[in-house]
Amino acid sequence: MKSEEWGKLMKTKEYIELEDRFGAKNYKPLDVVLSRGEGIWVWDVEGNRYMDCLSAYSAVNQGHCHPKIRRAMMDQAEKLTLTSRAFRNDQLAFLYEELCELTDSHKILPMNSGAEAVETVIKCARKWGYESRGVADGRAEIIVCENNFHGRTLSIIGFSTDENARENFGPFTPGFKTIPFGDSEALDKAITPNTVAFLVEPIQGEAGVIIPPKGYLKRVREICTQKNILLILDEIQTGLGRTGKLLAEEHEGIQADLTLIGKALSGGFYPVSAVLSNEEVLGLLQPGQHGSTFGGNPMACAVARAALKVLKEENMIENAARMGDYFLEELKKLDHPAIREIRGKGLMIAVELHEGTPGGARAICESLAKMGILCKETHTYTIRFAPPLVIQKQDIDWAVERIAKAFEKI
Repeated sequence: MKSEEWGKLMKTKEYIELEDRFGAKNYKPLDVVLSRGEGIWVWDVEGNRYMDCLSAYSAVNQGHCHPKIRRAMMDQAEKLTLTSRAFRNDQLAFLYEELCELTDSHKILPMNSGAEAVETVIKCARKWGYESRGVADGRAEIIVCENNFHGRTLSIIGFSTDENARENFGPFTPGFKTIPFGDSEALDKAITPNTVAFLVEPIQGEAGVIIPPKGYLKRVREICTQKNILLILDEIQTGLGRTGKLLAEEHEGIQADLTLIGKALSGGFYPVSAVLSNEEVLGLLQPGQHGSTFGGNPMACAVARAALKVLKEENMIENAARMGDYFLEELKKLDHPAIREIRGKGLMIAVELHEGTPGGARAICESLAKMGILCKETHTYTIRFAPPLVIQKQDIDWAVERIAKAFEKI
């Protein structure tokens, strides 16, 4: 019997056993096996329905299997999927134009994954430092923050402070300096003549939805301008509506020199990411100095164009702001001694538990899964809630009722 035929007869336990037998164990997923999704809902192989409160780490902001994005993908798949950048295609120019108009950018460099976008921006920042700032060859330095998460490549984990991500993977790429997140004065003091950029998340997602003090990004923008270094904002998780604005930088009325987007840029249909910048930085790249076989391919561009269109036309960003405020307000009504803090911006929300809470955040996530809500723990004692931006009040009421019950079981 073929695998797909056998799959129709398999149960959750059998899928898990098969996956554990043949797959590397670099993830620790909840024991649900999903097979279908629509909007904020997903179904497992046995027909159980769950509210998705992770959104594939904000990759499905537009909701699962959005029909307009799906149609764009299917239409493009019937025409042309890949040419590589060795040739031009009839979708890339339109994506450039629409993305520039939407984000007030001047130049776009398309890639595939978020990590690729981060690697790309590191190269671009260093090149700018050498060719525009006159930094001595091989001395360029980029400042990053403690508890950052920018991806899993070797260079990126080299400047991570998560020891689990770094253990036994060295030696690491030099040229990075780490400072505390949310401390603008630490940035000011850390800058040297060799500093070319400051790379930071507007809100630290994987660290547990850590929100910096009000005015932090504004002050960071001022420092970077004064010291003539590039401000790079990693908006791969926070961007494209997640925080109730198109980009999280808008909350403080600033604009980065380079902005990274990905995940929701395709609405979960295809790996698409991009570096947004200007001629001064991206204009330094010459043919042959950077590229990607799949970056900017016609399939990716068509999907991204549709994903951006529905995000805007269906008022998902405004809905994220309203529903985020409501979700946060309702969660803050939870009165339980295990809860240390509830915080969030838009539909990027965290419930942090006191250290020592029995079972930690994982136990509550497992309890919620049994009640039909899928969410994810991070750093042992923090639960993240990040549903698709199409969620409505009645959905939030349904979720909060179950979240309250999960805490009652502690």
